[in-house]
Amino acid sequence: MNLKGPRITSWVHTSIGCLPFLLLFILLCPGIHAACAEEAGQPLSRIMSAHSSADEKKKKEGGMVDTDKLTEEEGKYLLSVARQTIEERLGGQEGEGQPGTFQSPKFSENRGTFVTLTENGTLRGCIGHIIPQESMIEGIRENAINAAFRDPRFPPLSEAEWKRVQVEISILTDPTPLVYTDAVDLLNRLRPGIDGLIIKKGFNQATFLPQVWEQLPDRKEFLRHLCSKAGLDRDAWKHDKLEVFVYQAQAFEEH
Repeated sequence: MNLKGPRITSWVHTSIGCLPFLLLFILLCPGIHAACAEEAGQPLSRIMSAHSSADEKKKKEGGMVDTDKLTEEEGKYLLSVARQTIEERLGGQEGEGQPGTFQSPKFSENRGTFVTLTENGTLRGCIGHIIPQESMIEGIRENAINAAFRDPRFPPLSEAEWKRVQVEISILTDPTPLVYTDAVDLLNRLRPGIDGLIIKKGFNQATFLPQVWEQLPDRKEFLRHLCSKAGLDRDAWKHDKLEVFVYQAQAFEEH
């Protein structure tokens, strides 16, 4: 099954014009209201906040093997890349957004990435790629620009706003198929707080990042909202044979 799609990711179902199946991928970040998009101006839960305990963070990354994980130093550097990339664009520059000389071979790996912007705890932009389309560091640069200036839910970020914005990045593992026999088996195979989920039926597809489990901890509700988000019947997971994929994420944010 081919999961590749439009370059700007995250799955807002639309039926505009002649594109009833188009998934315009604008990330519906952690603070999801039922199955609809995060509304501009609504509070966004800070999933990886400064108050998150080490145990909580360990659980969220529990599905990732050590070779997939970044060190704190690597994560902080990519945060600085995202910030500098946006600052350069605000200043009319087209630099590489690469502060200092820190290097890691992991930065050249093809990995899915998301960049999330919040202003006083409220979502201000969030866009990314679930399917790797470029190197990790290039994905951070591109999605920093996308989140700041190309998220259609918001006007382009202004210099005045930028002073109040916090940046968060998420590094994803490659999605893998989740094999299941029936609805009960599917429920049993879900790992709340660990796995992000992609569902697909025909042209309809949608995803929730692992962070969304904090808003929708019940497995049945999680699936109902995800089905609705994909434009399917809320209980499609019960009676339709959906293609299901899972992935994990490691998040870093400014404090």
